[in-house]
Amino acid sequence: MSVEDRLAVTELIALHGHLVDEGHLDRTAEVFTPDVVYDLSDFGQDRVTGLVALTDAALALGAANPVAHHVTNVVVTETTDGQVHARSKGLGVMADGNCGSVTYDDTVVRVDGGWRISYRKVSARRVPLGGLGRP
Repeated sequence: MSVEDRLAVTELIALHGHLVDEGHLDRTAEVFTPDVVYDLSDFGQDRVTGLVALTDAALALGAANPVAHHVTNVVVTETTDGQVHARSKGLGVMADGNCGSVTYDDTVVRVDGGWRISYRKVSARRVPLGGLGRP
């Protein structure tokens, strides 16, 4: 995988937060494939499939959405089938100032317009050290 492709995948992951935070939900096709699976099962929700359903879910959440999505610690790994696995950390800042942390596990595929996320699993970070040292 070229350095250019790694940079493009990293910027793709960062673009999501900019678009969502600015309310540009009509531009999610710049980040996700049309049939994207957005897995929110760690939050007790179903998987959301497709761009329309993803936009509908964001609008239904309304004011409960974070006001700021920040992504960091992006690790890009090429898989044997030509896809890319990207793992990153996300911070969500809420309107009241509370903050939460997630891990994004993405499957990224090459399409005509560049790279797009075809699958995203969002996992909440609830305990330090992945639960090590808990009684």
